[in-house]
Amino acid sequence: MAAILGLSAFYHDSAACVIGDGTILAAAQEERFTRQKHDPSFPAQAVQYCLREANCTVADLRYIVFYDKPLVKFERLLETYLSFVPRGRRSFTAALPVWLKDKLFLKATLLNEFASLGGVKKKALPPILFTEHHEAHAASAFFPSPFQQAAVLCMDGVGEWATTSAWFGQANQITPLWDIPFPHSLGLLYSAFTYYTGFKVNSGEYKVMGLAPYGQPKYVQTIYDHLLDLKPDGTFRLNMEYFNYCTGLTMTNARFHALFGAPPRPPESLLRQEDMDLARSIQEVTEEVMLRLARTMHRETGADNLCLAGGVALNCVGNGRILREGPFKHLWIQPAAGDAGGAVGAALAAWHQLDQQPRVLRADGSDGMQGAFLGPAFSHAEIEVFLKAADAPYVRLSDADLVARVADDLAVGKVIGWFQGRMEFGPRSLGGRSILGDARSPQMQAVMNLKIKYRESFRPFAPSVLRERVAEYFALDADSPYMLLVAPVVEARRTAMTQAQHALWGIELLNVPRSDIPAVTHVDYSARIQTVHEATNPPYYRLLKAFEAKTGCGVLVNTSFNVRGEPIVCTPEEAYRCFMRTGIDTLVLGNCVLDKLDQKPWLEATDWQQEFALD
Repeated sequence: MAAILGLSAFYHDSAACVIGDGTILAAAQEERFTRQKHDPSFPAQAVQYCLREANCTVADLRYIVFYDKPLVKFERLLETYLSFVPRGRRSFTAALPVWLKDKLFLKATLLNEFASLGGVKKKALPPILFTEHHEAHAASAFFPSPFQQAAVLCMDGVGEWATTSAWFGQANQITPLWDIPFPHSLGLLYSAFTYYTGFKVNSGEYKVMGLAPYGQPKYVQTIYDHLLDLKPDGTFRLNMEYFNYCTGLTMTNARFHALFGAPPRPPESLLRQEDMDLARSIQEVTEEVMLRLARTMHRETGADNLCLAGGVALNCVGNGRILREGPFKHLWIQPAAGDAGGAVGAALAAWHQLDQQPRVLRADGSDGMQGAFLGPAFSHAEIEVFLKAADAPYVRLSDADLVARVADDLAVGKVIGWFQGRMEFGPRSLGGRSILGDARSPQMQAVMNLKIKYRESFRPFAPSVLRERVAEYFALDADSPYMLLVAPVVEARRTAMTQAQHALWGIELLNVPRSDIPAVTHVDYSARIQTVHEATNPPYYRLLKAFEAKTGCGVLVNTSFNVRGEPIVCTPEEAYRCFMRTGIDTLVLGNCVLDKLDQKPWLEATDWQQEFALD
């Protein structure tokens, strides 16, 4: 077997992926092992996991492929500094030590890391290769897709120079068409508003997207008039007089703040109506750019299919509009569309582009990401060893009894911690490491946000729906296995608002039920949909079928198995800890079921936590 290891590291969301003969065998983010959210460090534990899963060593690898070209990126840093002299001195002096220590001589850094990791002498290590950043994104979008031919659009903050790039995928090759260079970046424009509205850049953008429906698009024209010169074909330029990311340590500057009449919102402070209006405005602008670019790519390539990657491709509202309003017949989005997915793209680019290996499409039309279930799994025996060591009361049930019991608990309003099979790769929990609830419950969103997730009350939850039932609930009749498409709830399921409710705006709308599945219906009647397929996740599919048989509803609330500020859980121990620290009522670890009422009082520091380690 020819094994190739792909890596992304040293910026944010470090990850590793191993492929064998072109098939993705394993992929994981380093944060899931270190428990440091968005961990940017060398992904040592993710690499070790991937090699174990592939049953190989570092010495067995054909290539190690990094998702970026650091020398080209350093060139961009230098040219940007020289372009803005002397204003960029602070940011340059802050960045330079990091570059000199880790990034500029990255090949030497990687050689040292792998030599210590694998106990292999540097001379015996496989070749270390480097793809371009957007090439890795494009490869991650096209090569695992179910398409023989497709247009490929990559949008993010910035790679080496490109911030947006267009490609054409055919068979086993991706061909670059054009790009938009730094500093003109749709991703950085969105991040500027993320920063300005008080959220954290590179992790809070989805909060802005969730906040947008509470606002009005009051500032759309202001953005077009002062910040963004948008052309009919979707290409654009930013007015850099309003931004600080080239020369300073923040995203926006005093001129930006004067334009919108206030300094940035302090993190964790009270949300204002202005913040909601800003979120709505930048969301609408972003969607318009995405739609124009998609139409241009269709006109230029004539392709029926479009693949997306890059951090902007996680904007599932924009993705949904491209599917509904764009000219393409089919859309496929890399589930780990951000930097983590670059590890997948780097490995696949070497296999197909460098080694000229053919691409083999699946006969059933499915993609190559295997539902994104590419992380560690734990056997029943491993789970029970842990539970006994923790002295945690549980019952072990058959498959049929398990889904019946959990469906019963869900139907009476209980919240379930669901831990099954391999961990998901990417930012979404998809039924491997999920917290589940009854979508019919008007209280479920508030319960999950405040008592379990400990996060902002305005944020919506996503529905998991049986694939064969999706059109009965949502204005969508397409696969959405990775929770990356937003679509409206169908009219027949919506709840009409009263006259008094129509007078409400902003956050006042939070507790107004919008449909017969209120826990997953956002204030604008939309939902971020995950379609559940029996082939990729049989246990979760069986649970949804059991819940439907009991209640007549084929939809569940599905949110990631973590609390705010922590990565998604990876191990049974982490799942149990989250279960005991929150208001989750029932924990399911494989076929073992734990009831909160049966558990002993939780102590943060116990002997078993310190002494028991589960590999």
